[in-house]
Amino acid sequence: MMHIARNIKKYRQKAGMSQDKLSKLAGINLHTIAKIESGATPDPRVLTVKKIADELGCTIDELLMA
Repeated sequence: MMHIARNIKKYRQKAGMSQDKLSKLAGINLHTIAKIESGATPDPRVLTVKKIADELGCTIDELLMA
């Protein structure tokens, strides 16, 4: 499931967005974003991933792809 960590970071950086900005736009705690990206939370909730994907302009599938 480390693909999600790598892909969130990739899409976030592509959007020129900091973890802090993404957390505020998605309505998710900054520490949650950091934990997901670091792999400390390898299996985040679907709703959380959906909020992140929406703010990054991608799909959940794109975040889960290897």
